[in-house]
Amino acid sequence: MNKPEHTSACASACVIVAIGVAIGLAAPPFAHAAEPADFSACLAKLRPEAVARGVTGAVFDAQTATLAPDMAVIGFLDAQPEFVTPIWDYLAGLVDDERVADGRQMLERWRETLTKVEARFGVDPATVVAVWGVESNFGRNFGKRPLLESLSTLSCYGRRQTYFRGEFLTTLKIIQDGDVAPDKLKGSWAGAFGHTQFMPSTFMRLAVDFDGDGRRDLIDSVPDALASTANFLQRAGWKTGLPWGFEIALPAGFDAGGTGRKNRQPASAWSARGVTRIDGSSLVADHLRADTPTALLLPADTKGPAFLVTSNFNAIYSYNAAESYALAIAHLSDRLRGGPAFVTPWPTDDPGLSRAERRELQALLIARGHDIGEPDGMIGSRTREALKAALVELGVESDGRAGRKALGALRGGR
Repeated sequence: MNKPEHTSACASACVIVAIGVAIGLAAPPFAHAAEPADFSACLAKLRPEAVARGVTGAVFDAQTATLAPDMAVIGFLDAQPEFVTPIWDYLAGLVDDERVADGRQMLERWRETLTKVEARFGVDPATVVAVWGVESNFGRNFGKRPLLESLSTLSCYGRRQTYFRGEFLTTLKIIQDGDVAPDKLKGSWAGAFGHTQFMPSTFMRLAVDFDGDGRRDLIDSVPDALASTANFLQRAGWKTGLPWGFEIALPAGFDAGGTGRKNRQPASAWSARGVTRIDGSSLVADHLRADTPTALLLPADTKGPAFLVTSNFNAIYSYNAAESYALAIAHLSDRLRGGPAFVTPWPTDDPGLSRAERRELQALLIARGHDIGEPDGMIGSRTREALKAALVELGVESDGRAGRKALGALRGGR
């Protein structure tokens, strides 16, 4: 199978986007202003390159005539996450009962399409729907920033201008080809768009017209989006019938040497070291052969859940290069098939909150007089500051993290 040179649907910038969706990062401040003349000069320099790439001068002029820079996106580009998100917080918000229930409804609603997608690309329905659920909450959260505005700004200011110029010019080509109307092209600050959040360059390489209307549309066509996602995973090396991996049990005193996603060994080698499936059964079963290359993943060292992962986990990882992200997709796909939550608990006495619990926490803060907007389950800076203040009032130390203890304190009013 021919693998594209750059397999990530979102590129590295979207790792921050995915984390932001999960924990609700607020927009960072940006103190610099853009000079209109500088922006216009930058666009003028891009016009010959656009024409060289097949974008007509008329299309370039029409689509850039009213563009103005959105300097807030530069703040996102340069920002570091405000605090490190524990993986149990990250997964709690992405793989909760609400998303599992919604995903199962989508599996049923789009069963016929997903069956055809699997027949053509070899990727099972649960995995495709899991990507859809994590990327846009099944089409509910596309992002609201106009792509041309964000990408033109990133093309002219900040770091990685060369990369974003490519994405900007590709977006113009998408408009020229008639696949997506300009007013529909809204998405993340980094340029990802549609049901499964493809970057424009990924769209050009891998999007498919699955509904047969002559356009590749990841915004208004669910069949196109699902098929394009499966095409991405197939091109990233997905092997039909091979599990992504599974939770495992480690023997007492296990030496973590040689673990990590890139350190692949035959499954039999891990068995020889005393590793079993979480229920104690042999690793070699259910389409996993003794010679299947596998890696041992320890997201929380040996203190939390451990996983044996195959090349299909790497295919998921290539969609958005973060192991926590890939694990969320993989685990959600298992839950959609009827599988259980992880057996081994995370090494914390303060587990993360589901989206429903986050909304409850926000509602309790609002009831205590804190102005944080509508309860949306997104834990941004306003919610964290209000949470710290509310817990201080209750005599509880807090860094603003929305965990089970904080929710319990608000529920009890103490």
